[in-house]
Order: sequence, then structure tokens, then C-alpha cells
Amino acid sequence: MREIGIGIIGGGLMGREFASAVSRWGHLTGHPVRPSIVGVADRTPAALEYFALSQPKPAQLVADYRELLKNPAIHAVYVAVPHDLHQQVYSDCIRAGKHLLGEKPFGIDQAANVAITSEAKKRPELIVRCCSEFPYWPGAQRIISMVCKGEMGRIIEVECGLLHSSDMDPKKPINWKRRVANNGEYGCMGDLGMHVLHVPLRLGWQICNLRAILSKVFTQRPGSAGSSEMVPCETWDNATLLCEAATEFGDRFPLIAKMMRIAPGETNTWYLSVKGTAVSARFSTRQPRSLFTLAYTPGKPQAWQEEQLGYETIYQTITGSIFEFGFGDTMLQMIAAFCDQIDKGPQAQLPFGLATLEEAAGTHAVFTAALRSQQSAQTVQVQ
Repeated sequence: MREIGIGIIGGGLMGREFASAVSRWGHLTGHPVRPSIVGVADRTPAALEYFALSQPKPAQLVADYRELLKNPAIHAVYVAVPHDLHQQVYSDCIRAGKHLLGEKPFGIDQAANVAITSEAKKRPELIVRCCSEFPYWPGAQRIISMVCKGEMGRIIEVECGLLHSSDMDPKKPINWKRRVANNGEYGCMGDLGMHVLHVPLRLGWQICNLRAILSKVFTQRPGSAGSSEMVPCETWDNATLLCEAATEFGDRFPLIAKMMRIAPGETNTWYLSVKGTAVSARFSTRQPRSLFTLAYTPGKPQAWQEEQLGYETIYQTITGSIFEFGFGDTMLQMIAAFCDQIDKGPQAQLPFGLATLEEAAGTHAVFTAALRSQQSAQTVQVQ
């Protein structure tokens, strides 16, 4: 079995989730690769403390990520840092010859994304991919399969989104995601948009034009926990995009995409609904075991059917099919795909690969158009 040494740059929430998923590698069966966390870099001592106490403890715990990049035992890196650091850190990783799995949006803006992509193209032997866990849910994979097999008929309408309510509390202190300098002008789109657009882009649907409504629900927040000083919230909380999309055959249809940090009643809801002339299907993580489908037959009643999904995965595991799938499983499946791509090479086709450089660039084109649409209050072309 091939061993892959991995470094984590950014030991916050997602860095810990990544390490936890790798620690469950024995959950997989028959995977040709075994990764191990060799080192972690984070400028905050408290973040490194978690990894110092974890089992197994990484051999290298450093403040400067460039120390990891010098380590020959590290073959690949997972990077989860604020958006303003993407261009420098991602480019340094690529120049150091490390395979890269980076968090979205893969650059604070379109110019940064172009710069990262340019560096990656100089090293075609490296695997450079963007994170996107949600398409690994069984319900999402079933809908993707139905579209790819042509079972839907002509696409009538698509709705997709990621909704959560982690910022519902107006007393929640400001953080880097509320500052344009760190998060970028995209706001919630940069943070959530790849999750929403990955499947449409993977299915080959081109977003031709859009009208965006971007909202700042809370314009101020406390500067720190318990502080009475209020500071500006500079970035967009919510985004609703009404898009006109086209299939590879030229058929056009509306695609409604929502990215919301302030969505009452939602914890972290990812959803996808595809309506077609032959079959319609919808899935939401609010009901993670349920796939709803409607098959249209002329002259017959139209009725939605609910199917209870079991534990269905791309990369096989020890878990019995009767059990439930969860977010930790999406992380494990995503990392399995990353390692599979490293093992098989950049040109190898996977059952469902991670978001590509082209797909990341596609999201930036949409987000940039959305900013222009919001500013002009008009429908704009996606370029």
C-alpha cells in the first residue's frame, strides 16, 4: 500500500476535521493509499496544542508553513487559511512540489485565482484541487447519476444552495469573514459558493447570465466577545442568484442558487433539486436519508416518491448499508478521492473527483458577475 505524508496548513476547525477523517482511514476497505499527518502549521499556539495531544501526534508542529514545505516526508498538503492568504500559500505549496487540496474559493478574487491557476499549470504532474464535500452525500450522488444517464429528460429548473444560521446572533463578535481585506468582496459567496456550484459545473451546465441579490443583514457586530464597541460588517451575509444556465446541447433553464449565512431555522443545509420532463429529484441534508423522485408518465398521477437511503459510498467502507451517512463521512470520501487522484495521476478519471481548477475558475466567474449585477441592479453576462 502506498504511503502519502500529508501536511496541514491551518489548524482551525477544518484542519481538525481533516485530521480526524484521516485518523478514520481504517474505515475504508481496499483503498490503495494510506495517508498520514506528518506535520501541521499554524501561527496560533492554541491551534497546535490540539494536534500535540492527538493520536498519533504529528512529527512536525510549526508556526511557519514554509517549514512544512521543506520536509521531504510531506508529499501533499491540505490548506485551510483565510482567503487573503490563498494566493501566496497555495502558490508556495505548488512551487515546493506538493500536491494541494485547498479550501474554497481558491483565491480571494478572480485575479488571485488566475495567479494560482497559472502556478498549477507550470506543474502539471501535481494534483491541485479545491475542497467540496457535499456532493459525496449518497442522495447527491444518486441525482448526479440520474442526470449523467439522461434519465431526467430535458432539464426544466434547478435549485441548489447552502444555508446556515451560524450568524443569526447579532451579538456574535466580528471575525475575518466579515472583513473585505481577509474574506474578499464575495462575502458569503466565496465562503459557501463552491459547495453550491460544484455539482452544476461538474454536470457541464454553463451559467450564461444572472441577476444577483446580495444582502447585508447585520451591518455591525461587537469588536470582540463582551465588547460594547460595534465595528462594521463589510461583507455580504446572504446571496440569491437567479441564473440562466445551458446544457451542452444548448437547452436553457433557470438555475436558482442560494448562499446564506443568516437563514432562520437552518443549521447547515445543503440541497439540490433538479426538475426534468421525464424525472425530477431532490435531496437535502435536512433529511439526509431521503431521496425524493417523481417520474412523469402521461395520463398517470404525478406523485413524489420518498426512498430511504442507506450508507452508499463511492469508496467502500466497513459500515453496513443500513446505517446513516454523515458529514464526517463526506470528509473521508473527499480525502479518499484526493489520495486516489494522487495515486492514479492527474489525468486519471475517478468515480467522482474533487473540484478542478476549471471548476474553481467557473465559480469566480459567477461571483464576479454577481458583484457586477448587485452594483448595477441588472442581469449581467457571466464572462
